[in-house]
Amino acid sequence: MATFVEIVPYDEAWPNCFLEVAETIRRLLGAGIVAVDHVGSTAIPGLSAKPVIDVDVTLRSLSNIPSAGAVLVAAGYEPRGNRYDDDVWAFTNRRSVPKQRVYLCPPANETHERRLVFRDYLLAHKEMAAAYGLLKQDLAEKFAYDGDSYTAAKSRFIDDVIELARKELRDRTRDEHAN
Repeated sequence: MATFVEIVPYDEAWPNCFLEVAETIRRLLGAGIVAVDHVGSTAIPGLSAKPVIDVDVTLRSLSNIPSAGAVLVAAGYEPRGNRYDDDVWAFTNRRSVPKQRVYLCPPANETHERRLVFRDYLLAHKEMAAAYGLLKQDLAEKFAYDGDSYTAAKSRFIDDVIELARKELRDRTRDEHAN
């Protein structure tokens, strides 16, 4: 069933929504958690986004994911699987407002690391965040009822930003070592 790709203006409540989700996840999953990170567009102040709080939960090991997933399902989260064969397992809570997507990640996971690099670059570069916001608005109009195509169409921009961020980090590291 097609669902509407809804992009809304930034909501000042999103950071607090993330904190509430993080607290719930920590309570549910306890000591198996290494980190809980706010990822996705709702983590970028001022950026329009789908009204969904995206949360990456890094667990101590890949072997912790099945039991953690079972706990989330028992708490009412809907399992969405490992769609990209990247060891990241998705769960949604559609009853919450805003909705939540929780991703269970093993340590040193490339998908998780890319999300953090992208998020941190947009936080530090407001002009790039603004460009991303415009792209998302355009794509939401073009793919109003095709979330997969919407997501796929953003991937080139995301890949380019991640490469730019990593290049800047390499250059900065090289310059620091040269001095």
